[in-house]
Amino acid sequence: MDYRNLYAELSESDRQEIEALPRAERLEQIASRRNQPTNRLLEELAQACDLPLLREIELLDNPTAAIPLRLIHAYQCLPIATENDSGEAQEDPKAPLRLVTLWPPDSSMDRWIYATCGRQPEWLLGNPEMVNNTITQNFGVGADSLDESDILTDDADLETEEDEDAAVIRFVNEVVQKAVNDRATDIHFEPLRDELQIRYRIDGELVAVRVPDNLIKFQGAIISRLKIMAKLNISEKRRPQDGRIAFGAGNSELDIRISTFPTMYGESVSLRLLSQKSKPLSMIELGLAQDEEQKLTRALASPHGIILVTGPTGSGKSTSLTAYIRLINKPERRIITVEDPVEYEVSGVNQTQVHPEIGLTFAKALRSVLRQDPDVIMVGEIRDRETADIAIRASLTGHLVLSTLHTNDAPGALTRLIDMDIEPFLIASSVEMIVAQRLVRRLCPHCAQPANYEALHLESCLATMQIDPSEARFGHLVKSAVGCERCRNLGFRGRIGIFEILRVTDEIHEHIVQRASARKIRQTAIEQGMNTLMRSGWAHIKSGQTTLEEVMRYAEIEGDDSHR
Repeated sequence: MDYRNLYAELSESDRQEIEALPRAERLEQIASRRNQPTNRLLEELAQACDLPLLREIELLDNPTAAIPLRLIHAYQCLPIATENDSGEAQEDPKAPLRLVTLWPPDSSMDRWIYATCGRQPEWLLGNPEMVNNTITQNFGVGADSLDESDILTDDADLETEEDEDAAVIRFVNEVVQKAVNDRATDIHFEPLRDELQIRYRIDGELVAVRVPDNLIKFQGAIISRLKIMAKLNISEKRRPQDGRIAFGAGNSELDIRISTFPTMYGESVSLRLLSQKSKPLSMIELGLAQDEEQKLTRALASPHGIILVTGPTGSGKSTSLTAYIRLINKPERRIITVEDPVEYEVSGVNQTQVHPEIGLTFAKALRSVLRQDPDVIMVGEIRDRETADIAIRASLTGHLVLSTLHTNDAPGALTRLIDMDIEPFLIASSVEMIVAQRLVRRLCPHCAQPANYEALHLESCLATMQIDPSEARFGHLVKSAVGCERCRNLGFRGRIGIFEILRVTDEIHEHIVQRASARKIRQTAIEQGMNTLMRSGWAHIKSGQTTLEEVMRYAEIEGDDSHR
């Protein structure tokens, strides 16, 4: 099969790198580097290989009777039915076995299919997302890894330690690899009374993973395997432990943070997946409106001052900070970051990671950074008075400082600094801008449909969001989530930010010095044109990028904050 034309616009190094990737990732990588839609490239690939392109998958009644589960996972292929197929049709040993896959098969796949199934394969090409999601929904993640046949001896049907270890290792690797393919940020292994539950966090939401029925039997071995990978004490099961795992995923490396916690039915293990080659987002990709981007760009051009990004855990603060750093990263600027952990690598930037266990805290690292002649300093988080004090004094001595705070809105960051016993006049003189943000799920463009809300319901929601009810006239633009194979039937794919940007003007400067409440600062900021989180969210709703329900999740929080 000749599909070399797909690489025509790519360099030799790019071609070699793509061919080293798992089959499921190649098409998306080529599409990304050629800046073409995946579907268009899929059609080009099908034509080049002379393979029929399958739009929808209809599985056989009993797929695993036609092909072993292990080959389904290994080759990422599925047996499909013809128009006149039934369960009995698969008993014909002479009939070709129709298989859909996500990348053209090679000769070894043909040989293995024929040797294992006894039937010649007839290949079709399918969308990688569609094939992957169908495999996950019907056969789970690595469901064959812990197959009894893999861990039983031939002569006595007794488990051997060596076979069980191999099966457990393979299963854990498949769970992590599948999480990477599904864009998960976290994996949770949760022991319950009668089962070991595994869940991924995808786009901020927990998604259950289909696993083998006999998984509880291997619970201890799976948890031990994870602890061994992180070099933790496997005999200590009464205390929480933390560690790190370096995991190879395709041609990239994952930095996995592991945390164990004792529960009633065993140790719960959580994995945070951090790709060492994660691509930082641009300002537009964050979800900033044009006027919001202009305000931020002007603030980032300042030679000194503090820009704070606020929000709860998981609201994308580190991602935003990295986007800002990427924007202002120039040869004439020396930028140093202190992070926990380093989530994105930015070329040309000096990045370091704190290590509290050896005394390298944010405050101590920041003191040393000031002796490195930086122009811009990024501090991962202001957690205490010492760090806040050093950051403020650094800004007052001619440095631009970027950092984060855990507050629910922008005005709350000012009162939080005052609560840390920082003098209000120092805060007012150093803080230039505060950006509060949240992440909402982005609608899947392939299945989103008009929401058709009743006018009264929409007006009520707008009132709760503190938006003029007359905006209900745009109700025809509001969409709702449906769900399809491409988005795992969730209706969403990816996330986008909603923002609240507060610029410290002369009036707000006076409020800070007078220790005014967050509510008063908020009212003044809105009068001066500050867009609230809800207004930012409503703009994304009208543009069809998210749903009313996604933004409404934060309406009550914002309402509560306004009364502080």
